Amino acid sequence: MREKLLRVGTTYIPVSNVELSSEWYVNKLGAELSYKDEDKAILNFANQSIFLVKSNENQSSNFYDIHGEERFSLTFEVNGLSALETIHKDFSEKQIRVGEIENRGHSGRNFVFYDLNGNKFDVWSELSPIFKEKYLISQ
Repeated sequence: MREKLLRVGTTYIPVSNVELSSEWYVNKLGAELSYKDEDKAILNFANQSIFLVKSNENQSSNFYDIHGEERFSLTFEVNGLSALETIHKDFSEKQIRVGEIENRGHSGRNFVFYDLNGNKFDVWSELSPIFKEKYLISQ
């Protein structure tokens, strides 16, 4: 096979209220709203298209691993520990539900945060070397 998958273009996130959720993502995370109707909103941020899809109550993108621990399905990257600490502080000040900065035994540090619907996301302090090279980003 000569062709290969090149990138993740769109992520779909279940929400119970498209209007409130899209405002939350725009105001709290700095997303750019490119489309919205009663069933979905299309947001652009973190070099991706994020679709907020109206879903039934109590649905989220989270799942439970074999040990019963709730897991996130998406990790955002920032450029270094200082950037991680800054965004953690910013999220806290914006009253976003955040976890503590953690050392998970691998390079870098992480923290989790949740949106209005309980969708759990991860933030990691290590920006992909390929991404840094492609976009000429230095430490």
